[in-house]
Amino acid sequence: MNKMEKKSVNISVVIPLYNEEESLPELTNWIKKVMKENHFSYEVLFIDDGSTDQSWKVVQELASEDSEHIRGVKFRRNYGKSPALNTGFQRVHGEVIITMDADLQDSPDEIPRLYNMIVNEGYDLVSGWKKKRYDPLSKTIPTKLFNWTARKVSGVKNLHDFNCGLKAYRYDVTQNIEIYGDMHRYIPYLAKAAGFDRIGELAVHHQARKYGSSKFGFDRFFHGYLDLLSIWFMTKFGRKPMHIFGLLGSLMFILGFFAVVIVGAKKLYLMHIGAKYGLVTDSPYFYLSLTTMILGTQLFLAGFLGEMISRKSPDRNHYNIETEID
Repeated sequence: MNKMEKKSVNISVVIPLYNEEESLPELTNWIKKVMKENHFSYEVLFIDDGSTDQSWKVVQELASEDSEHIRGVKFRRNYGKSPALNTGFQRVHGEVIITMDADLQDSPDEIPRLYNMIVNEGYDLVSGWKKKRYDPLSKTIPTKLFNWTARKVSGVKNLHDFNCGLKAYRYDVTQNIEIYGDMHRYIPYLAKAAGFDRIGELAVHHQARKYGSSKFGFDRFFHGYLDLLSIWFMTKFGRKPMHIFGLLGSLMFILGFFAVVIVGAKKLYLMHIGAKYGLVTDSPYFYLSLTTMILGTQLFLAGFLGEMISRKSPDRNHYNIETEID
């Protein structure tokens, strides 16, 4: 069904999942209970990220029992959490979008507080903070280091847990950010870069995993830092690559040029005073200087090519406009 044809609701819950067949019925009933108690109109969208168990069958059964509130999308294979969230954001229409994991570690009881912070307190995005975690030290210590680095690089200094799956968004936020790769860890950073800087945090209850095991390995921390560098670079220089490559290239070329001049001037001075001298090419500094000049030229050309590509981009003049008066 087309999104524009759907009736607006208070809350859309987007739940990415991968092999979580045991937890889905319990999670769905829990969400329904919370929504009914608070008189919310709602929808729940499950995104099956290529599960190999019976998860999709369970989603189909839940949707057939309550087609008014439950919907689902199934990927042909496992793509990752970011594509799942991006797909979900394209298909929901709630005033507030709630994301949570399917493993029952996120509590639906937090939904009313998250909704209130968006609607009544004016936040664009609210991220959960698992202040007390039920995870092993092998996971919590790298997580603390990761979050510290993310705060420093992103400038979103009030968040303790960037990667918490339990988040709430104003609808406009989800329509103005694009999540791909493993960028779901940095949604607050992406939102800030898009102009949504009213970002808050809520300490939430974290529950121990009840079924199955974690689907994430240690490599996510390494990939997370690479993704952070990518977002930082694209935010700072995505539309103006010449500002970084051109600057670095010019500095390296100038440094190499003056180094070559110094090497040549030294030889001329030795010749002038009649001292023993050798060929300029006998000096390792000559080759270091030449290499620096070549690298500087290549960086400058990379910036120039990047600038040409950026100017040809169809989104070069796409800006997020909040409001307009005609």
